[in-house]
Amino acid sequence: MSLALQTFPTVKDANAALRASGTRYLGGGTLVVRGANEGDVSVSSLVRVTEPSLSAITVSGGRVQLGASVTMAAIARHPDLAAVAPAARAVGGPAIRNMATVGGNLFAPAPYGDFAVALLALDATVTAGTGETPIEAFLAGRDDSRAIVTAVGFSLPKADSFRFLKVSRVKPKGISVLSIAALLQRADGTVTSARIALGCMADRPMRAKAAERALLDCKLTPQEIAPALAAAGEGIAPITDPIASAWYRAEVLPVHLGRLLG
Repeated sequence: MSLALQTFPTVKDANAALRASGTRYLGGGTLVVRGANEGDVSVSSLVRVTEPSLSAITVSGGRVQLGASVTMAAIARHPDLAAVAPAARAVGGPAIRNMATVGGNLFAPAPYGDFAVALLALDATVTAGTGETPIEAFLAGRDDSRAIVTAVGFSLPKADSFRFLKVSRVKPKGISVLSIAALLQRADGTVTSARIALGCMADRPMRAKAAERALLDCKLTPQEIAPALAAAGEGIAPITDPIASAWYRAEVLPVHLGRLLG
């Protein structure tokens, strides 16, 4: 079975082409091309876009706008994105980071999509079609979307407020056992707000809302974070794959969350 490639100059034209059955959008190709090479016969045509805005990075007034085709390598080397660079560097090795895109990460199934975990913790917005959608709502309904994602936006965190951790068996570029991102606002050492996102604890990134609530009004001492660690597993449905079982992922989650918060 042949695989056609269609290239369009604008997102509008590409969106129209994606209405045909058997078509799939081609970003960096790290997942969709691999799937085709492994025999995914549901895809007969790939659609790509050359619109320059998709590869643009804009940082202005504390706000970041990443085009959907921006790669992990571009984020990792951008001088204004040092706070989120560790999450970009967690995606594969150098060759993968040169291809893997922001938009593709939003659709990557667990155990992939480490950067999407960071974006969920950062309360990002996703631009697709004519409007913006909070990332949590977008991730919940992403399977139903046929509109091309064009950009992701978020407020640039202070370096000491954003934390990211990826756990893998193979260093430095192994597939995730789990990944955790946290955005913590503190006043006088006490947590005033918290967003914690988890990877591999469901088929897509999810919030650890019970742990977030337990962290409020706490200082990040072992004693005070203990209730948050105990609550971290509430609502999770970890995946089982050749890397780790669901049981193992659930068991090590509070251990690694404690290391991230400590």
